[in-house]
Amino acid sequence: MRALTGARLFTGDVFCDDAAVLIDGSRIAAVVMASDVPADADRLDLGGGVLAPGFIDVQVNGGGGVLFNADPTVDGIRRIAEAHRQFGTTGLLPTVISDAPSVTAAAIAATEGAIEAGVPGVLGVHVEGPFLNPDRRGVHAAWHIRLPEPDDLDLLAAPRRGKTLVTLAPEMVRPGTIARLAEAGVIVSLGHTEASYATMLEAFRAGASGITHLYNAMSQLGSREPGAVGAALQGPSVWSGIIADMHHVHPASLTLAARAKGGRVMLVTDAMPPVGTDDTCFRLYDDEIFVDGGACLTEEGRLAGSVLDMATALRNVMDYCAVPFDEALRMASRVPAAFLGLDTELGSIAPGFRADLVLLDDALRVRKTWIGGDDGATP
Repeated sequence: MRALTGARLFTGDVFCDDAAVLIDGSRIAAVVMASDVPADADRLDLGGGVLAPGFIDVQVNGGGGVLFNADPTVDGIRRIAEAHRQFGTTGLLPTVISDAPSVTAAAIAATEGAIEAGVPGVLGVHVEGPFLNPDRRGVHAAWHIRLPEPDDLDLLAAPRRGKTLVTLAPEMVRPGTIARLAEAGVIVSLGHTEASYATMLEAFRAGASGITHLYNAMSQLGSREPGAVGAALQGPSVWSGIIADMHHVHPASLTLAARAKGGRVMLVTDAMPPVGTDDTCFRLYDDEIFVDGGACLTEEGRLAGSVLDMATALRNVMDYCAVPFDEALRMASRVPAAFLGLDTELGSIAPGFRADLVLLDDALRVRKTWIGGDDGATP
């Protein structure tokens, strides 16, 4: 039995002082007062800071110099996960964006392989596209945007290890597609869409449960047509990802979403290969993407993902948005866990939960992480 002491504890519900977390193997055995730690426990004094549930990122295109589309392999996933772990991410979905069917299939197979191989932090796969509205495709390659075929749906709906998240535009799929995917256990998120408010509500009734990067690449809120943004903000059961890099979304818009959604807004990075490196450019399809002022930009100045990490996203929310600290921490952990249907084992520090933890200093920078009770230290 190991005991983590000496930090202010955030359980996912409340802050606790003078508390300790007892870890038995990969799971949390108990949360007790520091004075009640068993005498035979292997005690580690964390020396201050905040100990919180590890961060969960459901939209990770790359990191550590790797773009998942360009390297859809177990080793590629491992390098991406390692890059993001240093910023507090203890669970993630490698994200493959619109590409050839063979690339999508390879990415899905690699994710299954990574989970089987025990790559720390891999929770499943996010397939973003290619079933998107071409007018809202962003930097997704136009030549890959298309309607789904039966073989696509068979691949996405097939049973597999981990979670499968699919982003699609509801106006670009046939009736029944969303319901079929949802019934197969696929988490369906709506994005890169010009859908009307009515079309969005129909998609939610069919089984869609999420919004991919709220506000970006979707029909906006208007006085007579609420659009995708209006449907997302109004829907009480809809989960919304948001990119808090202060380039994709204005702080006031993020604050509004947090207030409107009542605990269903989650932080995502939409991260690209430079995260965790000193790289200032990378290739996406046939284009050179440049890092400039903390943003990933095409030569024409269009946003192309981000160089955001989850710890920076948390700091941005605290520095620029009117969101309480406990809520911001939940946006990075419990909310995405619940969106993925994993909130009975991730996103909280409580008995029986997996010991996925992050230790933050007073400046909210990551000092240490644990995934399944393992702190990643070299033996």
